[in-house]
Parts: sequence; structure tokens; C-alpha cells
Amino acid sequence: MESDQNGKEEDWIDFQLPYEDEEGPTVPNHRRIGPGQPRSGPFLLKLARDTIASGESASKALEYAIRASRSFERCAEEGGLELAMSLHVVAAIYCSLGRFEEAVPVLERAIKVPDVGSGAPDHALAAFSGYMQLGDTHSMLAHLDRSIASYDAGLQIQIQALGDSDPRVAETCRYLAEANVQAMQFDEAEVLCNKTLEIHREHSAPASLEEAADRRLMAIICEAKGDYESALEHLVLASMAMIANGQDGEVAAIDVSIGDVYLSLCRFDEAVFSYQKGLTVFKSTRGDNHPSVASVYVRLADLYYKTGKFRESKSYCENALRIYAKPVPGTTVEEIASGLTEISAIYEAVNEPDEALKLLQKAMKLLEDVPGQRSAIAGIEAQMGVIFYMVGRYGESRSSFESAIEKLRASGERKSAFFGVMLNQMGLACVQLYKIDEAAELFEEARGILEQECGPCHPDTLGVYSNLAAIYDAMGRVEDAIEILESILKVREEKLGTANPDVDDEKKRLAELLKEAGRSRNRKAKSLLHLIDSNSQRMKKEGTRRWFKS
Repeated sequence: MESDQNGKEEDWIDFQLPYEDEEGPTVPNHRRIGPGQPRSGPFLLKLARDTIASGESASKALEYAIRASRSFERCAEEGGLELAMSLHVVAAIYCSLGRFEEAVPVLERAIKVPDVGSGAPDHALAAFSGYMQLGDTHSMLAHLDRSIASYDAGLQIQIQALGDSDPRVAETCRYLAEANVQAMQFDEAEVLCNKTLEIHREHSAPASLEEAADRRLMAIICEAKGDYESALEHLVLASMAMIANGQDGEVAAIDVSIGDVYLSLCRFDEAVFSYQKGLTVFKSTRGDNHPSVASVYVRLADLYYKTGKFRESKSYCENALRIYAKPVPGTTVEEIASGLTEISAIYEAVNEPDEALKLLQKAMKLLEDVPGQRSAIAGIEAQMGVIFYMVGRYGESRSSFESAIEKLRASGERKSAFFGVMLNQMGLACVQLYKIDEAAELFEEARGILEQECGPCHPDTLGVYSNLAAIYDAMGRVEDAIEILESILKVREEKLGTANPDVDDEKKRLAELLKEAGRSRNRKAKSLLHLIDSNSQRMKKEGTRRWFKS
């Protein structure tokens, strides 16, 4: 049969369509429907959904969904929302096949279909769903900035349609807050989480499960911002709500989080008590080999390391590693990788870098093929870069940092303080490799980010200033180096006092530069080798920080 004006031959489909006669019984009726006919879109979309539900070929379901969207597009005046719906299905199938990049343009097209300005609830819902699905897809690609922008657009549409105090708005605020936490944008996350709490307090009973979940998220945010007392308060209130609702397993998880806060506050006895409470419940309810048990072992290992009990610390690390080596069914690779990464930090701290590197390499291998883990892998690579630097493997250190930075740039995390610190660390590796121009560029970029995220007086920012001064000195940019050192001195004297070793160190450096600059405004630039050597001698003699600040 030749194709007609409504579509190609392959877009046509044969099927049995039931119809009712005048007396009522259903009689089979063979039909052939083309893509331009009104019934083909819904039928093809149903075929796609049925194919997915039956567990058949996802590729076949994708074919049906694409053909359905073509049909709806040809009948756009009649099927605008159906077109959006079919595009959502196409994107979902692409994602199920791991083809996230192909899902993005489909969803970008889908969000343009509904007429949000019409005020029709179904159009608002379609647009909201499209933006949230687009945000999830960007998240799987580790495009965190674009993911957050999509979620925020969806939230604004939802607020416009439902008002700003609807419980459904609270759930979206929470979702967006979690995305901001992942991107380490804690101020934005705090605003959204407070909004969620307000809505849930208005619509839910006191000490509800919803409020408990909000408070646990708020505790994470407060802890990340260094507000440990507020974090502790939120966790205690969340625990009380969980107890009132009979959620013993969740109470145990909160006890572990309370232990984390006590550890940050150096209240070690209370931390041990909280960890042991959680551990007892996890063992009795989930079994001795559950990953939640291993996670508490890791925390106890960290605590005992910090209190100088290294034998106990290593014992808990080994107990956790035994669990991760033979994971029980249901354990995710993310849980194992996270545990291995945390244990590696302890081995690094007790000066066992080779063992730490082995664990990090295992963790990275576990996450390589898992969608949405680009940022986690970048964090592991950064940790490996630090260890390589510590053991003098500067080329491998630079390569690890470079790979991590590329991933974070692609994911949109280029404005976080963590990214700024990583740039500084890569700059230090470049200094050791005598890549002076590259180091200068990295320090300059780190300075801009840390000034914005942490402020000019933060220790991390001051460390980058100091590194820039050293690099400018090595490059012969004496005036720039002097200007930076004078600003550092001013801040350090105001914050630390004139007797602080760091202040004394900066004074000596500044005096040396001023003396040499006074002798000759166009002096020959000091070689980087001389700069590094003099710094190492300085460190040995005076016991102060290195010229370059990590």
C-alpha cells in the first residue's frame, strides 16, 4: 500500500478495533489507522505503555511512543496535552535505556506545549511534570545547575496554580532543597526547607512524620553550615516525632545523626552513646551484616581515631570492610562506595596512603557505570589527588584533580567552595611540576570563587591569596605580590593578632619582597625552583606553614 499525505508507510499500523453493534455485543473489526488520524496517537501511546508494563522490549515501546508523539503533533490543535504526555513517555523510555542526553531535547520540547497562561489546571500540571522530569534527567547527567533551574521553574508554576501554602508545594520545596544540598548551596536549601516546615506545620498534626523528615533535612543543612547546636535541636525534635509514630528504625538512624553532631562538637562520650544506641537497633532489626551497621562502624572508627585510640579505630574499619566485601542482598553500590571512601579518609589520616588509594580506586570502579554519580566520582578523584600530592606523586595528583575539575565544570558545580579548594589543590600540584603559568590561572580562579562563596577573610581564601603572592613573586610580578601580602597581613592582624605565627610568616615574606623591590624595580624574577627550595628550608627551620598554602 502506498503512503498518503498523512505519513510514511511505516507509520501506519494494523490492529483489531472492537466496536459495539446496536444489540450491544462487541464484534472484532479490522482497521488500519494512519498517523494523521485522530485515533492513532492514543492507540500508539497505549501500546507503548502496555509494552513497558509487560516487560517487553523498551526499544519497541520507544518506537510506539515516538510514533504517538508524531501523530499528536500532526493533530496539535486537538491533542496539545496528549502531545506533551507522549513526549514525557518518550523521554522516560530514553532514560530507562540510559540515553539521558537524548531525553533532554524531548523534554525541552514538551514543556513548551502546555499553555500555562491559560490558567487551565491540566496545562499547569503538564508543564510542572515536564519541568520536574527535565530536572531529574539533568540530575542523572550531573548537570546540577540546570537541574535546580528546572525544579525551580516547576515550583513557580505549581505555586501559581495551587497557591504557596498547598501541601504539594511543600513536597516540591523539599525536593528542590535536597537538590540544593547536593549542589552544596546551603543558604538556598535552608530557605526552601523552612518553607516546607511552615506548610507542614499548617496542614499536619504536631510531631508529624512530614515535619520529622523536614527537620532531618534541616539538620543536614545546619550541620553543613557549622551550626551544630541548631542541627542537634532539629534532630532531637525529629526523633521525638518518630518515637511518637512508632518508627523505631528511623529513630536509630536519627541517633546516628545525633552522634555525628556530637562528634563535630567534640562531645565524644555522648557521640559514642548515640552511635551505640543506633548500632544496637540496626543489628537487631536489620542484621549484623547490613550496610547501616557498617556505616556506624565507620563513624566509630573516625571517633576513636580523633580521640587517639588507633587500635580501636582500625578494628572498626576492618569490621566495616568485612561487611562491604560481602554485601547482603539489597545493598546498593552507592552505599558501598560511600563507606569505602570514608574508610579511606581514616587510613589516609593514620598515614597509610597506599591502603587509602586502594579503597578509593575500588569505590570509583563501583560508581563508573552508575548514572548520576559524576559528582561523587569527582569527589573521589579529588581525594586521590590529595593523597598523591602527599606522597610526592605530583603528576598523578595533577591528573586526578584535572579529571575531577572537568567533571564538576560539566555538572555546574563551578561556583561551590569545594570547587575553589580543588582548584587551589591542583595549583599546588602544578607548582611542584614547575607549571607556573597554569598554577597562576588556577589560583586566580580559586580566588574569585572563594571570595564569592566564603568571603575574603576565610582561611581558605587567605590560603589562596598567599599562594598567589608566591606565584606572582616567582613570575616577577613583585608589585602584585606585595599588594596581596599587605592585604593578607591586614586581615591576619585583625583576626589573629600580631603574635600569631602566620602573621609573623607573612611579615617576613613582605619585608623580603619590599627590600628586593627597593633595590631594583625591574629585578630578575626569582626562579620557581629557588622559591620552592627556600620554602622547604623555611618550613624545617621555623616550623611554620609552607609558602604555598593547602
